Amino acid sequence: QEQLVESGGGSVQAGGSLRLSCAASRRYYAMGWFRQAPGKEREFVGVTTLSWSGGSTYYAVSVKGRFAISRDNAKNTVYLQMNSLRPEDTAVYYCAAASRANTGGSDERQYDYWGQGTQVTVSS
Repeated sequence: QEQLVESGGGSVQAGGSLRLSCAASRRYYAMGWFRQAPGKEREFVGVTTLSWSGGSTYYAVSVKGRFAISRDNAKNTVYLQMNSLRPEDTAVYYCAAASRANTGGSDERQYDYWGQGTQVTVSS
């Protein structure tokens, strides 16, 4: 059973930055990030996928241009760099891993493993 280990959450003022990390025991086809704010459903943040050309990433509209996902394949670790943070980014952030090719994406049902979640709090 895979255990994804997240780290890097915390509290920051609006406009600040945080970087989250998610370490896995092996490489996965897709590594995604999701978040869940209090009283809301979990939502897609972004994903990085492997491909013959090196991989691709895409993001939710709400974070595009502010957040960036990167992957260190040697360490089986994926990062979520969050810049220009806003109070509405406050949530528990989860990483997720999808094993099979062409899975993952924005649909959380396509992911096989999940991290424990890490709290991000942005104050105004």
